[in-house]
Amino acid sequence: MNSIPGRLQGNEGSGDNPGRSASVITRTKPKTKKPSLYRVLLLNDDYTPMEFVIHILERFFQKDREAATRIMLHVHNHGVGECGVFTYEVAETKVTQVMDFSRQHQHPLQCVMEKK
Repeated sequence: MNSIPGRLQGNEGSGDNPGRSASVITRTKPKTKKPSLYRVLLLNDDYTPMEFVIHILERFFQKDREAATRIMLHVHNHGVGECGVFTYEVAETKVTQVMDFSRQHQHPLQCVMEKK
């Protein structure tokens, strides 16, 4: 059998399309998993001023004054409050930023993250 340029070999002369081989191309869709989300929480203490907590919420979590005040009061009254929900890397960065900023200003404010 001679090879003819531009023609496929194999299964020649069979099926509905003589002289052509049938091939099926399947594409597998990659399975992407949504990233886990983490809650960033502020913990109440008896020493950090309320105004400082509001400033933290405005600066690091882009809360407006009203939302920041509401979250701060929730932390004050319930001992803990959620600042936001983020992917692991973003949550970790926010916790570090808040903790570093609090230490620089000599406040014992605690910020933690937990899987949602």
